[in-house]
Amino acid sequence: MTIEETFAKIEETIEKLEQDDIALEDAFVAYSEGMKLLKDCNDQIDKVEKKVLKLASDGNLTEMD
Repeated sequence: MTIEETFAKIEETIEKLEQDDIALEDAFVAYSEGMKLLKDCNDQIDKVEKKVLKLASDGNLTEMD
């Protein structure tokens, strides 16, 4: 899943959890799924951050530390 797709799934999970009539067991399942999605999203963002390039003063692209 892309980061955008993961964010969309997180939004769906939040909407599910905000329902007044959600059963406790269903809420727990949705919460667990949401936490997994957040971890996956965080991992994806970390990978992207490691690939971010900055323009060095000499004009060459170098990977950020």
